[in-house]
Amino acid sequence: MSTFTFQKHLSRRAVLRGAGISLGLPLLDAMSPAFAIAAQAAPAKRFVGVSLALGLHNPNLVPTTAGRDYEPALYLKSLGDLREDFTVISGSSHPGVTGGHSAEGSIFSACPNMRGTTSRNTISLDQKMAKHLGHETRFPSLVLNTGRQSSPSYTENGSMIPAENDAVALFTKLFVDDKPAEQERQAELIRQGRSIMDVVGAEAKALQREVGSGDRDKLEAWFTSVRDLEKRLVANEEWIHQPKPEVSLKKPTAIPKDNEVVVERIFLDIIHMALATDSTRFITLHITGNNVNGIEGVEESYHGLSHHGMDEEKLRQLTIVEQGVVNEWGNFLRKMKEGGLLDETMVLLTSNLGNASSHDNKNMPVLFAGGGFRHGRHVAFDQKNNYPLPNLYLSALHQLGLQEESFATSTGEFDGIRA
Repeated sequence: MSTFTFQKHLSRRAVLRGAGISLGLPLLDAMSPAFAIAAQAAPAKRFVGVSLALGLHNPNLVPTTAGRDYEPALYLKSLGDLREDFTVISGSSHPGVTGGHSAEGSIFSACPNMRGTTSRNTISLDQKMAKHLGHETRFPSLVLNTGRQSSPSYTENGSMIPAENDAVALFTKLFVDDKPAEQERQAELIRQGRSIMDVVGAEAKALQREVGSGDRDKLEAWFTSVRDLEKRLVANEEWIHQPKPEVSLKKPTAIPKDNEVVVERIFLDIIHMALATDSTRFITLHITGNNVNGIEGVEESYHGLSHHGMDEEKLRQLTIVEQGVVNEWGNFLRKMKEGGLLDETMVLLTSNLGNASSHDNKNMPVLFAGGGFRHGRHVAFDQKNNYPLPNLYLSALHQLGLQEESFATSTGEFDGIRA
C-alpha cells in the first residue's frame, strides 16, 4: 500500500468529522432535536450515570458498618427516606485503571489504561446500552457535562462523544420546536452525511484489499460502526418533522457560573423531564465545574478543596460542596420515584477518583439506585483488594435484557443486588 493511498484515506475520515458526523455513535445529539414517542406497552428500561470529576470524601460517604443495618455516614443522612431505593458500594474500582484525573475516560468504560503507552478506550456502558436499544427513542443517548465538552462516554471504536454543556441549549433541543427552515437544514445535513459515508465506505473497501490481515480487522470494525451510523441517520431523518413534547418545566435562563450545585440541579431537572417524556433512555452527566464560591461558606475553588491534605478548613468547605452534590442527586431520585420512573431506571453516582486529594483511583465512590434491583444495603468489599466494579456494569446490561458474557474486566455479575 502506498503512503499516498493511506494519507488519502485519513483525509476522507477527516471530512466525516468536519461534517459533524462521527464514525461510532454520531454527533446527532448536537444536530437533531429530541422528541417523545407514545408510551410502549412494556415498561421502558433506562440508565442515568452521574459522574464526578473530583470524587467524594470517603469518610463522609462510606458507612463504618455493612449490610442492611448500616449506620449512614454524613452525606447519606439526607437520603434517609430513600434508603430502600439505593445501595452503597465500597471497596470497588476498575481493575487496571490508574492515572488520577486522566482516568476520567474509564469511568463508564472500565477500560484499563496504561499511561505512557499506546492505548485506546473502549465503549462506555451508556453507549453499549444505546447501541442496542437507543433506536427506541429520538435520542439514542444524551451525553452532558456541567462545565466542559469532555465526557466519559465513548463509542465502540474508542472515540469520545463530546458533551453538551449548555443547559439552555439542551432544553431548546429537547423541548422547543424548530422552524421549518431549521428542520430542512437538519435533514440536509443528514442526507449529506449519508452521501459522504457512501464515498468513504467505497474507498475504504478498496483499501481493504491492499492491507494486511491486522489492518483488515480494524477496517471491518470501522465498517460495523459506519453501518450502525447509517441506521441511526435514517431514523433521525424520519423524526425531524415530528413535534417535540410540551413540558411544564420552564426553560432555564440564568445559569450561575459560581455554584456547581445549582448547575447540577438545572441539568438533573432537564434529565428528569427528558426521561418523563421518553425523549431518551440513556444519559450521562459529568460534573466538572470548578467555581463554587457562590455557595455560602465556600471561598476556594472546588479543585483546590479536593486537594485538602486533611486540612480542617478545606474539609469544612469541601463538605458543604459535596453534601450539596449528593443532596441534588437525592432530589433527582425523589422526582423519579414520585413519577413512577425509578423502578425502571438505573441511576448511578460515581467517580474515577476514590481519593481526589492523592489522585487515587481505588475505592471509587458508588451509589446505585433504582432499576428493579434489591437495595437498602451497604455492600462493603476489601479496601485494599478491591472488587471489580465492571461486574455491576455487567448486571446493569443484563437487567436491560442484553445477554453479554462480560463487560470490560468483569469477572461475573455483581454479588447480591438482583431482585
